Amino acid sequence: MTAFTSSDRVREVLRHSLRPSTRPPADVISLASGEPDFATPEHIRTAHAAAVEAGATHYAAWNGAPDLREALARQAGGPGRPGRGADQVLVTHGGSGALAAAILACVDPGDRVVIPVPTYSLYADLVRMAGGEPVLVPQRDDLHLDLDAVAAAAPGARMVAICNPCNPTGVVYSAEELEGLRDIAERHDLLVLADEAYDQIVYDPRRFTSVLDIPGLAERVLYVQTFSKTYAMTGWRIGYLVAPPDVVAAAAVVHTRMAGPLNTAVQHAALAALTGPQETVRQMLDEYRERRELVTRLLDGVPGTRLRAPDGTFYAFVGHDPRLTSVQVAATARERGVAVRPGSEFGGEGSVRLSFATDRETLTKGLLILRDMFEDMATV
Repeated sequence: MTAFTSSDRVREVLRHSLRPSTRPPADVISLASGEPDFATPEHIRTAHAAAVEAGATHYAAWNGAPDLREALARQAGGPGRPGRGADQVLVTHGGSGALAAAILACVDPGDRVVIPVPTYSLYADLVRMAGGEPVLVPQRDDLHLDLDAVAAAAPGARMVAICNPCNPTGVVYSAEELEGLRDIAERHDLLVLADEAYDQIVYDPRRFTSVLDIPGLAERVLYVQTFSKTYAMTGWRIGYLVAPPDVVAAAAVVHTRMAGPLNTAVQHAALAALTGPQETVRQMLDEYRERRELVTRLLDGVPGTRLRAPDGTFYAFVGHDPRLTSVQVAATARERGVAVRPGSEFGGEGSVRLSFATDRETLTKGLLILRDMFEDMATV
């Protein structure tokens, strides 16, 4: 019997990945998870139950239910945007499934992928799984895109990957930044992977511009979206990819081989989410806004910290004492009973990410513990 020996690819992924594999224990206040604490809206749950009762319990189409893909294509090709067809949409196992399918379909071994950091760490992990090379480019001090740095890294690269609004920083990139990114992509023939999972959690919606609204990006953008954040559907595991037909066809092969078609009844629920009332989305945003103000009120101005109020998402990226690593700060917080995520996981050493996707009472308790911790660190 031959013992398993890790390949270079496996060792590379394991060596570099900083994503946690476990959740905090029940006795710890978790400000670590990117999971809305709201229940999935009732009309979505009702649609799911009705679909099950109606017999939607068999395999779905390999690339997604036709009516759902058509609805997503209409939304992606809305007013002022290039038209989209259902052949440009792939329904996936969460946004993560869309990211994996897109990157594994488009990135070959040795390809370079430019990733402005801090950002969601899954992009770099997936690039390494594909045998590619993540090129991590620091963002500006204000956490916006450093377009000069992106341009310097672009020659010979295959793709650039962004998260907008950005997890973990909460920054919303401006239309001008996205246009500058388009110009770089056109000049160097880059694909642009854009993860817009938090597009409905923006505190001044006038500030948000989707890559789908940027002229000249239609033929090179790989747009990734999920129902998880907008509709509090994290456990339903449904997302989608919008991309040129040839990319979608290749990504569909990858996705089908990895995971098979998505749960049939869940796709009925997603269609209800997309086409049904949106009032609960606005209500959740209003609550996140209140929690954002709570974070700002309790942490802004604490000695030894830096806090930039997020433009979007339900995350705050808090800078800390540079004498300590973000892993050390997160470990100290855990010892005091609060879980946060180290900034190094996202390529942002010197900060920790906290989530305010939890109820205000729990959030307040956690923030007060963190405030005391930061104050104690400042006096050492």
